[in-house]
This record gives sequence, structure tokens and C-alpha cells, in this order.
Amino acid sequence: MDAQDLELIERLSPTNAELRHLWLKHGEFESKLAALEGVRYPSEGERREIGRVKRLKLRGKEQIGKILAQHRR
Repeated sequence: MDAQDLELIERLSPTNAELRHLWLKHGEFESKLAALEGVRYPSEGERREIGRVKRLKLRGKEQIGKILAQHRR
């Protein structure tokens, strides 16, 4: 996300519960991915979990993008 998006998220989060929730989940997914990707030799289950978390993170990012686009108009 660029600086403009981050500023808009910061401004809208106090009044937009959905955006606030999505942003918090995005941070949780980033932390989880960092931990999983730090594993030197991930198991098959860990590799599947990495893919699952990446998909969830992307879906959330797309939803955040839609909310931000509505407020840019």
C-alpha cells in the first residue's frame, strides 16, 4: 500500500468498523506469513498454510481497496 492509502486508512478507521477489522486482520496475516516464511525447511502443512494465508491476505487487501476507492470519489 502506498502512503496515500495508509493515510486514508488511518483517517477512516476510527469511523469504519469493517475497514478497521480488515486492516487488523491484514496485520495479523503479515505477522503469520513472516513467521511461516522464516521456517528454513517448511513441512507440506506449513507450505499449504503459507498459501492459505496469502490468499486470505490478498482477499482482505482487495476488500480494503474497494472501501478506499469508494471514499476517493
